[in-house]
Amino acid sequence: MLNLRPVEKQTGLEWLPWAGLNLHRNPFGELTSEERSELAVVEVDDWLEMLRKPMCAVQFIGACGRGKTTRMLKLRSRLPESSYTYIPEDLPCPPIELGNPVLIDEAQRLPRAARRRVFTSGCSLVIATHRNLERVLRKHGYRVITEHVGAGNGPHLVLESLNRRIEASRLGKGPVPTLSLGDAKALVKEFGSDIRSMENKLYVLFQECLEVGKDGKV
Repeated sequence: MLNLRPVEKQTGLEWLPWAGLNLHRNPFGELTSEERSELAVVEVDDWLEMLRKPMCAVQFIGACGRGKTTRMLKLRSRLPESSYTYIPEDLPCPPIELGNPVLIDEAQRLPRAARRRVFTSGCSLVIATHRNLERVLRKHGYRVITEHVGAGNGPHLVLESLNRRIEASRLGKGPVPTLSLGDAKALVKEFGSDIRSMENKLYVLFQECLEVGKDGKV
């Protein structure tokens, strides 16, 4: 899995911890929201067209790690008048700003009063949820478009998504580590459609390569 062979370090950059792999960071560490949006392997044009219509709700349903939040962030980057709220699991629900549209991540955690306020606002909605909220959305007059996230996370998408992460961490010209289609198939076999778990595994592999300092395959 993933041949992490050191490359020739560029002159003057030897002090950088990741220079030996021609990288400026561990590719699978935390990304900013902007980076996640930019690197997302997802098309949003159809959803943007739908959201131009009044009383439209797009809901992404799926388990953790499948790409719901990535889709939300991609849409947010294309919708400058939108608002985005993440609902934490244990803390009180934060104030939900109304936008055009309103994006709510982990919408299944919305308290009843907050949910009623949002669903009666008349604003177009984009929600990421573990529970299908179509019935209650339709009750409030929404036309609902649902995507079940994760089914499309096959080897080819995984390969493109993870190699984009590595390429975005490139330090300079020359080779960088890359995953093969065989690597992607092995990850799908191990983790199914859970891309977040794949990224976590690769983070550890890269970190071990740096900390242990071993050459060859990790």
